[in-house]
Amino acid sequence: MQRLSLKNWDASKSQALPVFGVGVAFIDESAISICPLHETNKVIAQIRSIVSTLSPAHKELHIAPLENICSMSSTDGRIRLNELLDSVTDATGKEDFMKYLRMLTLQKIALDNGYSKLLLGSCTSTIACHVISATVKGQGYSLPGDVQYVDARWEVPVVLPLRDCTSEELSKLCHLDGLELLQLVKRPSNSINSLVSSFVARLRDENPSRERTIVRTAEKLRPFCFNKFVENTYHEFVPSRLRCKFQNINNSETALSEVLCPLCGSPLSEPEVQSLRNIQENTPTLVENFTAHCCQSCSFQILPMGAESLQQFYTVLPQSVTVRVTGGTSDHSQLR
Repeated sequence: MQRLSLKNWDASKSQALPVFGVGVAFIDESAISICPLHETNKVIAQIRSIVSTLSPAHKELHIAPLENICSMSSTDGRIRLNELLDSVTDATGKEDFMKYLRMLTLQKIALDNGYSKLLLGSCTSTIACHVISATVKGQGYSLPGDVQYVDARWEVPVVLPLRDCTSEELSKLCHLDGLELLQLVKRPSNSINSLVSSFVARLRDENPSRERTIVRTAEKLRPFCFNKFVENTYHEFVPSRLRCKFQNINNSETALSEVLCPLCGSPLSEPEVQSLRNIQENTPTLVENFTAHCCQSCSFQILPMGAESLQQFYTVLPQSVTVRVTGGTSDHSQLR
């Protein structure tokens, strides 16, 4: 990919400019981490060193504290973030909610810095764990949308270039390229995600091909319309100096048809959509409308019980989450 970003003759015959620029993002979770602050700062310093020594061209490093998604004020953001997480009592729900906040943070970094794609490091091993855990959580309907190469339900489309690589293969590749592997201390957990991760690790020890088998099985599920790039966006694959000529393209026919959960972004199943319509007929409050848009998994694992707790949870949610419920659909275009 590094070579193609600089010398892709199919996309740039002239080679006058790089085909695309690459940035690196790291989310600082020291506000909620059990890892000592000096250890986190040490890891960030190592990341800066690694990125600075990568082969040309220059890669911008973006470090964003997780609490910034709640408030641009560091102190207020930490308070709101901890209040949010404290209101989620389920261990699995808390981990999943943090994952969703990370995605919102990455989206904001991409939008603020003009990136057109968001590349995640999710590999076969990670996706295999997600397939099993999503099945256990009752997220089978939305699962096909999470395991494809492309996920365009977000304003900045997400791409999984390492989907066919296992964690062991990537570790060997980093070793051969002389890249240091860094790992922060994780909070001990008895969540579904942790149990599934241990289970898949045992399967891998017995037979390394089982991770691929799990992912290939999930690939056979029918994907959603957002699992492909918008048609006619060929301007993204031409030299950057020519892209301005192809920006005014009508994509009105490619809007998402699914109703998406405002917390996790999962498409709602038909029974969930029907339940939403029934609630909206009774002129619900903002909190009731937001709750009705959430998928069953988020409603069970993340949303707090009780009207007062739910109202407080809604109050401290990031604005980028609450504004996604607009006119009966969930909108991802308000992350700025």
